[in-house]
Amino acid sequence: MTASPAANHPGAEASRRRAARLAAVQAIYQIDLTGAEAASVLTEFRHHRLGRDADRSLFEDLVQGTWARRQEIDRALSGTLVESWPLQRLDRTLRSIMRVGVYELSVHEAVPVAVVINEYVDLAHAFFGGKEPGMVNAVLDRLAQDLRPDRSSDAAR
Repeated sequence: MTASPAANHPGAEASRRRAARLAAVQAIYQIDLTGAEAASVLTEFRHHRLGRDADRSLFEDLVQGTWARRQEIDRALSGTLVESWPLQRLDRTLRSIMRVGVYELSVHEAVPVAVVINEYVDLAHAFFGGKEPGMVNAVLDRLAQDLRPDRSSDAAR
């Protein structure tokens, strides 16, 4: 089997990673909403929802890692949010976007901070038309300063 011409396109890898991030946010949302086991949601996505255009390895890492470390991630998020807007008060989709973004910031150090933040702000724009993308930007930027103090402003956002 040969790779399709699109797979050799310079932006193909970025597109595959973007699709993996979107699917990971959706999977975390589903786990959070239904209380399903992460393993069963991963299986469902692998067999029925995750297209060939997604980086499967990144998807699985983002879902497994985010869910396994959600208590640590939630503490970090809670410490960044204002007291009047606790994490559980946030829209579940917004919370899922931030959780996966924090996980990627904390574990995928080879991915520049600006890229991580931009990707999750773009995801927020896909779901929200109000101030939520700005909130994602502010929260992830603030946490990046703690998680990667030497790289938190590696490029303009």
